[in-house]
Amino acid sequence: MKEDTKKNGTDTQFPLLKYSDAANFEDAISATKFGKFNLLLLLVAIPGRWSSVFETTTMSYVFPAAQCDLNLSLSNKGLLNAITYLGMVSSAFVWGYLCDSLGRKKLMYIGFFLDACFVVVSSLSQSFTVLLIAKFLGGCIINGPFAALTCYLSEFHSAKYRARVQMVLGFVTSLGAICLPLLAGLILPSDMEFTILNYLKIHPWNVYLLVAALPPFFGGCVFLFLPESPKFLMTTGRNEEALEVLQLVYRINTGKSADSYPIKSLMDERKQNEKEATEHNEKSSKHALADGWNQLKPLFIPPLLQNILLVCGLQMLLMMSINTLRLWLPQLFQAINDYEYYNNGTTAPLCTVLEVFQPQPKNLTATPVECVVNTHNSQVYMNAMKVAFLTMFGFFVAGSLINILGKKRLLFIFSFSAGIIGFSLYFAQNTTMTLVMAAMYIGMGNICINVILSVVVDLFPTTLRTMTISLTMMIGRMGAMTGNLIFPYLLKQGCAPPFISIGLGMISCATVGLLLPNTDMKALQ
Repeated sequence: MKEDTKKNGTDTQFPLLKYSDAANFEDAISATKFGKFNLLLLLVAIPGRWSSVFETTTMSYVFPAAQCDLNLSLSNKGLLNAITYLGMVSSAFVWGYLCDSLGRKKLMYIGFFLDACFVVVSSLSQSFTVLLIAKFLGGCIINGPFAALTCYLSEFHSAKYRARVQMVLGFVTSLGAICLPLLAGLILPSDMEFTILNYLKIHPWNVYLLVAALPPFFGGCVFLFLPESPKFLMTTGRNEEALEVLQLVYRINTGKSADSYPIKSLMDERKQNEKEATEHNEKSSKHALADGWNQLKPLFIPPLLQNILLVCGLQMLLMMSINTLRLWLPQLFQAINDYEYYNNGTTAPLCTVLEVFQPQPKNLTATPVECVVNTHNSQVYMNAMKVAFLTMFGFFVAGSLINILGKKRLLFIFSFSAGIIGFSLYFAQNTTMTLVMAAMYIGMGNICINVILSVVVDLFPTTLRTMTISLTMMIGRMGAMTGNLIFPYLLKQGCAPPFISIGLGMISCATVGLLLPNTDMKALQ
């Protein structure tokens, strides 16, 4: 029976696929199965994913430890949180074009190595200005490998697993968020201090930032040895290379020989643009730049216009709300810890604790208060780890629910619930309530961000996919930047304004999300 089947040009495993036909990408990637290679890919993606988490989040833990050394005001802290996102926004189009033009792999290892360099520079900074510049440049760099990694992983998985991969990436992000407070608890409370070359004064927070350079460095090393995305290779007409990559994945996943891979030829996805693709490597930089701008045009005309407006609007609302609370949460926990430490363990409602951020009446006769860092703050890092643990648990739940409920419904339920919780933080009466509600809010919001990235992969063609992810993340990061700049001023106005703002953001996201088209189990085009 097996021999007869093969004579007819079909395989029992893929009965509808003829060997004489050229397979499209979805059939080709499905034939590789899910196995060891996919698991290995998710494992080596950890340092790459952590690089983005560390780049945007480390300052949240540095603030309490460095506020005396760098003389940081509340607005300075907001600016340091926002400046990384400003760097990301400024480089979004450049990286998006380069990723779609030069490939995922090359941009990932170059980007991660460059990011590691700027993190090292930030770790040696001796002033607020130098730290600000280093964080801006780090933000410029990390935007590229982040978008490339998202596409790279999606393009090694079939439609059946693609949405779950985004949930796994969210889990990996949460794991990184656990490591940050863990490292902070081990390094920042120490009293180490030494001088290098009679100029560079190294404090615990400098060492903490230096350790944060390890994930991008390892990420760069790992992606030097991985293959290029087969989808990108097909899109650029390099079908023979794509077939070799697919055979490699099949061999590792199944343990069978590469020759037994059921796909023998791949569809030429470049027919309509054969001339442009042939001349791709011969273009001048001027023509390449013009190409980059032309590449954006399809996103802003129907039928893609509505989709790009929706995903950009959703990402802006999500990242403005989630990243504002996420990046200020360690500072809020520090305020709670300080209140309890200086009041003999007495707890108080969150709004009472946050009065420390509101302007005090000026007293001309009062002596200046000496800046003191409370290093008895292990509870701050424990609380941050609990939030990350609960967020990570949420991704386990979401990974199971996303194929049951669908992306659109899951987005609405989680964003609406997070909005209600955001409002409710105003009524938090103690540390435990604050911890639980903040964890639920951030966990649901992070899941929604990954759902949107999964929707982008489904809604847009390969040639525009990385550009689209870069654009949506750029708009989202503009929201995050704006939120972090405004949040310290809202804190000064009182307790209600900050929590009303983050609650409204998520409720608005739930409403806008209803307009999204259904993309569940949609194949890559």
